[in-house]
Amino acid sequence: MITFILSAVFILGYVAIALEHLIKLNKAATALITGVVCWTVYMLHAESPHIVSEELVEHLGGIASILFFLLGAMTIVELIDSHNGFDIITQKISTTSKQRLLFIVTAITFLLSALLDNLTTAIVMASLCTKILPDKEDRLWFAGMIVIAANAGGAWSPLGDVTTTMLWIGGQITALNIMKQLLLPGVVACILPALIMSLRFKGKKFDAPTLRVSTLKENRDSNIVLFAGIGLLLFVPVFKTVTHLPPVMGMLLALGLIWVINSIIHKDKDAEYVEKFTVARALQRIDTPSILFFLGILLAVSALQSFGLLKQVAAFLSSALHNDYGIGIAMGLLSAVVDNVPLVAAAQGMYDLSMYPTDHPFWEFLALTTGTGGSAIIIGSAAGVAVMGIEKIDFIWYLKNISWLALTGFAAGIIVFLLLL
Repeated sequence: MITFILSAVFILGYVAIALEHLIKLNKAATALITGVVCWTVYMLHAESPHIVSEELVEHLGGIASILFFLLGAMTIVELIDSHNGFDIITQKISTTSKQRLLFIVTAITFLLSALLDNLTTAIVMASLCTKILPDKEDRLWFAGMIVIAANAGGAWSPLGDVTTTMLWIGGQITALNIMKQLLLPGVVACILPALIMSLRFKGKKFDAPTLRVSTLKENRDSNIVLFAGIGLLLFVPVFKTVTHLPPVMGMLLALGLIWVINSIIHKDKDAEYVEKFTVARALQRIDTPSILFFLGILLAVSALQSFGLLKQVAAFLSSALHNDYGIGIAMGLLSAVVDNVPLVAAAQGMYDLSMYPTDHPFWEFLALTTGTGGSAIIIGSAAGVAVMGIEKIDFIWYLKNISWLALTGFAAGIIVFLLLL
């Protein structure tokens, strides 16, 4: 009975999120209610409330690390934006062809997500596109492509996606091997949707943004904040690799350092002038409802995970499909609805290294499918949620226009992987 109730609450919440504009209720409110109700149902039917409380606290720790990571990355990006730092990059993009710009943005996103991670890259690139493209409709299409490219680029790198990182840390994969095996499938999963989408923009031009005339001192400040910000974001995965601390610690350190840098470059200026460049103002400009939405979704999924529902789903898939690659595809598609982190965690618990040793194709395939499958639905990945908040993308619009492109890339990546075996 509890399984049915939990599933019903989650599905109803999901439907309400999808119909946000129809029912006129902000998705953050729906997600928060869904998350809390899921945990309430679980608690009321639990034999030991103390154990459930401990599970909730444990999950809140993991959720908080994701949210603070997101908060730090968004603050750094907002700080760069407030200093017009992105103008320096837009000046380097000389093309006025929408089609060519799409390929440039896709390539940068794919490569950068492997160095940073798909979440941070999606935030940076979506923010960049808001400075380049004046038309809202164009930005929505570009944002959809950024989600696909960020997730495809993150899947083949041990630092690019949290699930690939989990498999790396868990000993299921090694860094060099996963890069070698998934690079080409990742490229195909990214480039095929880009080629299809580019047909929409064939022959279309856009007006290059009018850049603000700045003084030499303002240009210097913009350069400092831009290069410090990007450099510190790149520093986060390095910090994680060296210290073995969670990525959120590196992001918080990066935020603190850029806060110090920002204070130094503005220390002798008029307080009223400096106010718009402060970190406090950047924090005010962040889309807080999107962060609360993410909190609600992760709470709901963690309740399903703690109850064991996700493990039941994984066991059902295993018994029903009897095929490594069928299981991987099913989990990839499921990761578009449910966060891929608990799905991969469930797989790690179900299949030990004696069954599938390190660098077994099953683990590589799982990294590919759960990494790229999340692009099929806008809230299926952290990158999607972040971009959704930046561009205010409608759930149904993404479903109608981008999902089929993401699934096309997902299928193409799988075919390439299987052909390379």
